[in-house]
Amino acid sequence: MRNILTSLIVLLATPVLAASGPFVSLSNTNFVVLIAFLLFVGLLIYLKVPGKLSGMLDERANGIQSELDEARSLREEAQSILAEYERKQKEVQNQADQIILHAKEEAKIAAAAAKDNLKASIKRRLASAEDQILSAQTAAVKEVKDTAVIVAIAAAKDVISSGMNASHANELIETAIKDTNGKFH
Repeated sequence: MRNILTSLIVLLATPVLAASGPFVSLSNTNFVVLIAFLLFVGLLIYLKVPGKLSGMLDERANGIQSELDEARSLREEAQSILAEYERKQKEVQNQADQIILHAKEEAKIAAAAAKDNLKASIKRRLASAEDQILSAQTAAVKEVKDTAVIVAIAAAKDVISSGMNASHANELIETAIKDTNGKFH
C-alpha cells in the first residue's frame, strides 16, 4: 500500500519540478499545493483511511462471496426441485398413459358387451315379434273358425227351420237329451 502511495506522490509532484523560481517558498503556489496535498495524504494515512477502505472492500468482497455462495446453493436447490418435478411429471404422464390404455380396454370390453346385449335384445324382440305374430295368427284362425261356426249354425238353422216340422224337432231334442245323459254319466 505504501508503494502505491509513494508512486502516486511522485507522479503528482512532477509538475512541481517544472515551476520557475525558488521552489521552497510560500509564494510558489505549486509548493503550497504540494504541502497541502502531502498533509492531506498524511492525514488520510494517520486516520487509517486506506486500511478502512481496504477493510470495507474486503467486507464487501466477503458479502459478495457469501451472496454468490447463497445464489449457488439456491441454484442447486432449484435444480434438485426441477429434477424432482420432472420426475413427478414423468410419473404422472406414465399414470395418465396407463389410465388411457385402461380406459381404451374398458371401452372395447363395454363395446363388445353392448354388442352382445344388442344381439340378445334383437333376438328377444324377434322372438317376441314371432310370438305376437303366432298369437295374432291363432286369434285370426279362431276368429275365422268362430265366424264359420256362426255362419254354419245360421245356415243349419235356416235349413232346419225350413225343412223341419214339430214332430221331427221333438225327436231330435229327445235324441240330444239321451246323448247328453250318456255323456255326463
